[in-house]
Amino acid sequence: MMNATLRMSMIGLVASAATAQAAVPDSPIASEAPNIGEVIVTGVGDPKSAAATGLKLTLSETPQSVTIVERDRIRDFQLNSVNDLLDQVVGINVERAETDRTQYNSRGFDVTNFQVDGIGLPLISAIQFGDLDTVLFERVEAVRGADAMMTGIGNPSATINYVRKRPTDSLQAYLSGQIGSWDQRRGEADISGPLNSTGTLAARLIVAHEERDSYLRFNHVNRDVYAGLASWSMTPDLKLTLGYSRQQNNADGVLWGALPLSYSNGAQIDYPRSTTTAAPWTFWNVRDETAFAELAWNIGRDWSVRSVFTYRHNQQLAKLLYAYGAPDRTTGLGVSGMAGLYPSDQKQYLGDVYASGPIALLGRRHQLALGVSRGRAHLYEYEGFSEDAISYPAIGDWQSSVIPEPTFPDATQQTDSVDRLTRAYAAAHLDLADRLKAVVGASAIWLKSTGAAYGVDQARKDHKISPYAGLLFDLTANLKLYGSYTNIFNPQVEVDVNRRRLAAARGTSLEAGIKSQWFGGRLYATAAVFRGKQTGLASVAGTFTDNKSYYVGVDTTAKGVEFEIAGRITPNWTVNGGFTALSIDDQDGSATRTFLPRRSLKLSTSYTVPAWRDLKVGAQLRSQSQVHAIDSTVQGYGLVTGDVLIRQKAYTVMDLFAGVKVTDRLNASVNVNNVTNTKYLNSLMWGQAYYAGPRNVRFTLSFAY
Repeated sequence: MMNATLRMSMIGLVASAATAQAAVPDSPIASEAPNIGEVIVTGVGDPKSAAATGLKLTLSETPQSVTIVERDRIRDFQLNSVNDLLDQVVGINVERAETDRTQYNSRGFDVTNFQVDGIGLPLISAIQFGDLDTVLFERVEAVRGADAMMTGIGNPSATINYVRKRPTDSLQAYLSGQIGSWDQRRGEADISGPLNSTGTLAARLIVAHEERDSYLRFNHVNRDVYAGLASWSMTPDLKLTLGYSRQQNNADGVLWGALPLSYSNGAQIDYPRSTTTAAPWTFWNVRDETAFAELAWNIGRDWSVRSVFTYRHNQQLAKLLYAYGAPDRTTGLGVSGMAGLYPSDQKQYLGDVYASGPIALLGRRHQLALGVSRGRAHLYEYEGFSEDAISYPAIGDWQSSVIPEPTFPDATQQTDSVDRLTRAYAAAHLDLADRLKAVVGASAIWLKSTGAAYGVDQARKDHKISPYAGLLFDLTANLKLYGSYTNIFNPQVEVDVNRRRLAAARGTSLEAGIKSQWFGGRLYATAAVFRGKQTGLASVAGTFTDNKSYYVGVDTTAKGVEFEIAGRITPNWTVNGGFTALSIDDQDGSATRTFLPRRSLKLSTSYTVPAWRDLKVGAQLRSQSQVHAIDSTVQGYGLVTGDVLIRQKAYTVMDLFAGVKVTDRLNASVNVNNVTNTKYLNSLMWGQAYYAGPRNVRFTLSFAY
């Protein structure tokens, strides 16, 4: 949105626009509607998922790293926004560079592929606008590394798959109310069950409302979420599911950019944690609507066919204020501002037909999945840029001053672009021998874009076939060795200094490791080494006279190790988490993307004491190594030469919760976040940053039937 400097590749709009669906479960369709993230949870640490390959495999059978966050964990730790949830996923970094515009990365590269039930509903410019509520989802799956089988376009980073809640065969209800720090109030209602005596008709209604102030001055969020789903088992083998959801996220006092971090003499500025460059008249309102229709058919002999059509409409209206400059250390003056009005409108149309089932070959039984998909995204963006001069007072006065609202012209259209993606894919799980399995496949895409964005022609036409190959070998009944390879590419809209579009970036992903099960299969553990490489990836090289950016293509290699555990040590003790260590180097062998932590640790655990009214206590911990970035704007003030570094030291954040049954169906719980009151900057990705929240508390009362 906004401008070419912050605008990422619009190919993300349909990067996974018609991505593959999950293998349809072997059980009759009259039970639960299948989806690409189909997970069968049996209380052990090795559930089944199709998020990585399109084949319904256990995590141990999948030759790639996959993390699953289930609904119980979401409720225990009150991970009510996707940002809070992904903060806790092994190998994923959440870059909160602004209050209402968030980016993600994994294994050294930006995450561009996001899906719902395996259907690619990617974010505009790979950015999450506003908060995405998790009340709509049963679980969230993260596939790390290139996901060429299920997307075909993107970076060798990760794919995030949000798995919808579905209508249930039996009546169930969940109601909750919550209050918390900064006048936070939240309510949820989730009711599901059959509509007739035979159970062939079922429905689910979901509602959530949240509003809160903030530790940041002026900031206030008001969010409403509604969803309705209905399913009809027309025959025991044919099921239709329809759904609609709407989220309205209204935020006031928002940050566009964040705090300038350097004085004009190169020293780093230390602000009070509540400092903001926003004003009370700024806002960012986001409405996101999705409707889908799914027809699943069990055609016999364990073969299933599924077809899905999805429509998504995203509308935004934002009035924003951006602060820039390096203030004088003595006077605190020297920060200026600019403001703009930014409406946008995007519509996506996505269709997919998918088939899966077993085949017999050479005396062994194998699994096959294949499909074809089509997606179209149409984006309009507008800008009303204020010409009024804006000057900030001395930074020591920001806590008591207000920037007056400037005048804005009528917004004029800056973007009118259309992306189209056609995709065909096939995958097979081959039973080569009793102890040797293979996963092979390929994805072919045809991409076409037309239109213009901020004065840059968007026309392009690309075609690519991405292969996938993986092997798994059973060392013992509980230990598997595995390895996988895939490649991926990312068509780009960025231009060079001559205003010519850069060629598509090319990526490869290699991973190898060991997967294991412990304690009778309750606990799943992995150790992996990985290497991802991206050639020709756009990197900002400078700006034109109109302040639009130009880029150069650079080669980047990320490699590292990762460890993960998930499941139960005892029936009452769960544990999830892992450790990631990596290096990221450019084509000259020098460290690059230094705003990304090289070491990160994510752990969560909970323990239940059934004898004490099902008392449940838990903790989650997130730790990362130091990061730094270069502030290239300071030299222009003439007081320093050479690079000026802005730094965030290593830090650890811990959250705690406790819950107890008041009655058989009524539960009370308390969550304390950032219990050590750690002060840290959220992200150095764009050279500006704001501080994360201090210690805060939430109290929740919930009813479950």
